[in-house]
Amino acid sequence: MNKLSIREFSLFFALILIWMFFAAINPEYLGARNISKMGVELAMTTIIAFGMLLVLLPGQIDLSVGSGAAFLGGIASALVFNHSFPAPVALGIGLVCGIVIWLLMGLIIVKHKLPAFIITLGGLLIFRGLDHKVIDGTNVPVSHGTDNLYTYLTEFNLHPIVGWALITIVGLVFIYNKVQQRKRRQKFGFEVDTSEVSFLKIFVVIQALILATITFNQFQGIPLPVIILAVVGCFVYYLTEHHTLGRHLYAIGSNEEAARLSGIPVERSIVTTFVILGVLTALTGFIQASFVGSSTPQACEYLELDAIAACVIGGTSLKGGRGNVFGVLLGSLIMVSLVKGMTLLGMEPEDKLIARGSVLVLAVWLDIYLARRSGISDLS
Repeated sequence: MNKLSIREFSLFFALILIWMFFAAINPEYLGARNISKMGVELAMTTIIAFGMLLVLLPGQIDLSVGSGAAFLGGIASALVFNHSFPAPVALGIGLVCGIVIWLLMGLIIVKHKLPAFIITLGGLLIFRGLDHKVIDGTNVPVSHGTDNLYTYLTEFNLHPIVGWALITIVGLVFIYNKVQQRKRRQKFGFEVDTSEVSFLKIFVVIQALILATITFNQFQGIPLPVIILAVVGCFVYYLTEHHTLGRHLYAIGSNEEAARLSGIPVERSIVTTFVILGVLTALTGFIQASFVGSSTPQACEYLELDAIAACVIGGTSLKGGRGNVFGVLLGSLIMVSLVKGMTLLGMEPEDKLIARGSVLVLAVWLDIYLARRSGISDLS
């Protein structure tokens, strides 16, 4: 079993242990209602983590997404509640702002050769300050009068029959894609997992889809944010595994100078990832505000750290060139499961921060340990 398989299965079993631990203390942890709410929170963390993955692959980083999500969600909420804009128009304006802002940040970083860490750290502070100004330091509801389309982002659930039909399609597509991917790798002589490992991966994913659907349907059906998460995940998976942009990102992260000499449009590829991240940041901000019911001064705090932690836990290198969608999803599941479990047990906020930080440190240690066992010199 290769390093990737060891990491994936280690994360999976760690996730199972987390669920068993919290369920043993409080059986409501794995109840349909709590799982449904956890699904919405998972969508918020993972959507932004998928965007972070794209930025990390070429060796960049973005520390501003948490504040940015709060700011863009605040813009939409203020337009709806304070200025009576229709929800679709307000959300559209917030989305355009996200695209423009992250486009400009990407251009500043690549054109002027400035460290993404510093530029986005400045963005973290600027966006949080702008958010406070936009919502005037108070809670701004996301609906006004009879216009509650904004709230549908988290209140809408699929009918059980529709949910089962959708999951069936997703499962069949997943199986077909894995089989075809294995055949293509064998055809060109690339290393593939053993038949047993491949079957186990497919079996685990299909079982997870079935169990999640059963649980969601026991409450109100599959929440819309989970569907949005699935769409974003498929999009990012396609980009990283089957699109030219994905191959360019891995090449840039592995060796930027070599990628540049081979004709890869380095600057354009990096800017594109920031634009996509801007879209996903706006989407996350909208979902968060809808879930809470208002834009608040504390919205999306530490979200950027949770996104980075999810990527690192899932095996993404902070130097670039390594990472995948499945690992990020597992990393997000671990982070959200921990936070939700600690919240359900009534743990203090400072204890939750300590636990999240400890998990991140443990993940980095595991990454270094597995890298040494595999004889890989780049441990980042």
